[in-house]
Amino acid sequence: MTSSLSDLSVLFPDQPLSPNYVCAFAELVKNTRARRLWLGQSLRVETHQMLAYLAGAGLDVPVGTSVTLMPLRHPYEAGIQARSVAALTGQPTVAGFGASTPAFVRAMRGEPYSSPRTAAREYLSIVRDVVEGRTPDRRGEYHVLSSMPVHPLEHPPVEIGAGVLRPGMARTAGEVADVAITWMTPPDYVRDILVPALKAGAAGKHPPPRVATVVHAAVDRPGRNLEDMAHTAAWRHLRAEHYTDMLRQAGVMAYADDPEAGAREILRHGVFVTGSPEEIANELARYRRSGVDEVIVNPAGVLFTEGLEASLVDLAEILAAAGGLDD
Repeated sequence: MTSSLSDLSVLFPDQPLSPNYVCAFAELVKNTRARRLWLGQSLRVETHQMLAYLAGAGLDVPVGTSVTLMPLRHPYEAGIQARSVAALTGQPTVAGFGASTPAFVRAMRGEPYSSPRTAAREYLSIVRDVVEGRTPDRRGEYHVLSSMPVHPLEHPPVEIGAGVLRPGMARTAGEVADVAITWMTPPDYVRDILVPALKAGAAGKHPPPRVATVVHAAVDRPGRNLEDMAHTAAWRHLRAEHYTDMLRQAGVMAYADDPEAGAREILRHGVFVTGSPEEIANELARYRRSGVDEVIVNPAGVLFTEGLEASLVDLAEILAAAGGLDD
């Protein structure tokens, strides 16, 4: 079994300074029929404006956000942004949100969330009300919205996504999200830890969220320093306690005070996937067998060390190996 056309997506892993690089990624998605283009939070060219630009440029591909940060915008406005992107692209959209780090939340709000799970539950519930056209009337611990009208707008489906790393947030996502968006989560950890927690959160009331997992990948080519690529791609996450805690729970001995060693670990354990395009496609299939519905290929290591063209070549070869290119 290899990953296939229907389950591989592509992540643009940087904060864009201009539309050019993102347009090249969108063209790849359109030309290969990969499932979706994902963008993360950008503090340069803002994410939703970038996605609207793509639509205006004729690059109307399905898109997702992995993830935008809750403290930056009120959930009412976040819902308006999400449905606007769907309406402008004319394509299904995943609106993914994350609570961010306590330091970032403190910078935005003056204090961190004492319960990120409660904050996420409230936030995503209001976003869903807006996206589904209901007038929200919610008074939570962190988010309040009362009798604010939601004006009608026709748009393709919008799935509400939650950034998920550990089982606590997975249970919350099971309550309120359509998609659990995970990053650097090994396949066995998804299968054994996150999927049961998502099901527990759904509690049989509705189907549990599907899983979309971002996976670092780079083709092993002569002259490439894969350890350097892994560190360049992932060092910020490898310095974060919540990421390294998740990795250790998954048996990957990464520690926030030693991201260089963490890079070697994610290479050794296949969290940063390398090999030939065919070997990478086969490795990505492990995620599908572990309950991941959508595998999001992240070429950050190549993009940041060798540039745009090299990253596009890697992605095209991986998609081709997975059956994702047109004949």
